[in-house]
Amino acid sequence: MADITHRMVRTNGIHLHLAEAGQGPLVLLLHGWPESAYSWRHQLVALADAGYHAVAPDVRGYGQSDAPEPIEAYSMKQLLADFVGLLDALGEETAVVVGHDWGAAMAWTCAALHPDRFRAVVGMSVPHLGRAPLPPTQLFRSMFKDTWVYILYFQEPGVAEAELEADIPRSVRTILAGTPGFDSQALVSKTRRKGDGLLTGLDAPDALPAWLTEADVAHYAKELEHSGFRGGLNRYRNMDRDWEELPELATALIRQPALFIVGEKDPGRAFSPVDPMKALVPGLRDMVVLPGAGHWIQQERPAEVNAALLSFLKSLPT
Repeated sequence: MADITHRMVRTNGIHLHLAEAGQGPLVLLLHGWPESAYSWRHQLVALADAGYHAVAPDVRGYGQSDAPEPIEAYSMKQLLADFVGLLDALGEETAVVVGHDWGAAMAWTCAALHPDRFRAVVGMSVPHLGRAPLPPTQLFRSMFKDTWVYILYFQEPGVAEAELEADIPRSVRTILAGTPGFDSQALVSKTRRKGDGLLTGLDAPDALPAWLTEADVAHYAKELEHSGFRGGLNRYRNMDRDWEELPELATALIRQPALFIVGEKDPGRAFSPVDPMKALVPGLRDMVVLPGAGHWIQQERPAEVNAALLSFLKSLPT
């Protein structure tokens, strides 16, 4: 079994912490909110054992990576520059990019805008939806009217940070193991009002699901004690900026080989339709829906995710 090693790499003017394993073709693993490279612990080893060089950075603002202060430092353009620069730092011309949650949005955009550097793409939980017809916050206000929605709650700097950083271990436990605060279909979400927070009405569960250990929760909490939540939340605060800065996403097609994996019970499916992706991703080979799985899919169902991922990778031209 391969060992996971760690190092710091400079790219795009900042330092990113990498967890990596194995040698061979590069597979870049991008995590979502509010996680870190640790969320890929099961995939790093499986990919390395199968003959790949698996690299999972802490995205800027998370874990041990640098966390610039300005909100605009977390725009999609800056993130893409981080990852293209990371390939350069690793001495690689191309990579397969894999992402989950916000990492999926990053992976899809890497593939759409840098097809020469990202030869294939796998998105998990979040489909590729291209460019919205309106700036995203306008679109969400139009869709949800007066209904509380976490994406709009996250927009005001400092508000969600204060809530989530008041008791970081409890926040991590509730977000990962409890009723997701981002589940728009849950009763607790439907009864929220202006002024409520992501954790309002939610209890931190005493018992963890089988896929999550107390050590996992402690690890995430320790990382967030170090980084805080600001960097990750700033990603949400750049959605309108991304819309302005990347108009090419309206017409860019992902022709590289692509795979989408989602949990059957992922609450994000309620407002992330997959049908538009079929036209935007002509290289899409398959959409895998894992029965009974939720949002944290690569941790919840590592064996099935690894099998789908390795099958896809082995089908790619060498």
